[in-house]
Amino acid sequence: MADPRFYDNHGPFTLADVCTHAKVELPDGIDGAAQVSDLATLEGAGARHLAFCANRAASAALAQTKAGFCFIDKNAGSIKAPAGTIGLLCNSAQHAFAAALNLFYPENMLTRWSQNAAIDATAKISSSTTLAPGVIIGPNVEIGEGTRIGPNAVIGRGVSIGRDCEIGSNVSISHAYIGDGVAIFPGTQIGQPGFGFASSATGHVKIPQIGRVIVQDKVEIGACCAIDRGAIGDTVIGEGTKIDNLVQVGHNTHIGRHCIIVSQVGISGSCVIGDFVVMGGQAGIADHAIIGDGTRLAARTGVIPGVLPPGRDYGGTPARPVKDWLRESIVLARLAKAKKRDDDG
Repeated sequence: MADPRFYDNHGPFTLADVCTHAKVELPDGIDGAAQVSDLATLEGAGARHLAFCANRAASAALAQTKAGFCFIDKNAGSIKAPAGTIGLLCNSAQHAFAAALNLFYPENMLTRWSQNAAIDATAKISSSTTLAPGVIIGPNVEIGEGTRIGPNAVIGRGVSIGRDCEIGSNVSISHAYIGDGVAIFPGTQIGQPGFGFASSATGHVKIPQIGRVIVQDKVEIGACCAIDRGAIGDTVIGEGTKIDNLVQVGHNTHIGRHCIIVSQVGISGSCVIGDFVVMGGQAGIADHAIIGDGTRLAARTGVIPGVLPPGRDYGGTPARPVKDWLRESIVLARLAKAKKRDDDG
């Protein structure tokens, strides 16, 4: 469900209205006057919430859901909604859910600003906070004691920033909760919409992103990073994690505590990164990858969707144990030299 600090829910709507807007046929015998109050994930939905199931991979979550209503993709196979959940078959559950999101949250791409003031009157700012010239602060922002915000930083509606933080120049923060003792260096963008689309033969439809970013205590985020907000849930950066310059973190990704992420790493959406993970420069993590605690990735390692067990070192693309990767590199170098000798001879 969307956090009301950041998003305005225009519901509730009747089930019939939601289905009409999403171009989904209401099943026979189902009460179209039933009230849908909000949208949620399969795991987080309640009796008046609408969720979606787009593929068989989500069938286990569907079986356990408490959602009152659920869009189910016809191409997901013969999976069925559990007792208590009204299943709504559709050609594309992602497209239908995107349409429903736009119905409930039509302003999902917008940030509300005061028209005449750089600092909104509803913002709660500690007397010991330091604001440099050009700072813009939106409605209902909260900023703790001893925090310093650099020139031209932009803090969006509802954002909460803790104590003793350092926010650099030209930083943009929206849809986020920032803990205590956090350092964010110049040019970083936190809380922008995630890169999520429902694709078909006719093109790509943007899926509204109505989640948040949670940055826990004592995190450091380098210059010119981009951390996207969640699609429905949260993007999380764990306590004490240190992120170098020019790092991308995709929507819904959870990064654990005390990780080290070096420059130009790219982390796709919905990844789970354990505690004390180290990622070398330019490592790339594909969506839905799971990386165990204490794992270390060599520079330019490519991680495909799947699970990397904890406490091991990996290198290469696709990622494999570093000793295997180094052995393969040596063998390939020897083969190349042998081929060159044959060609020269």
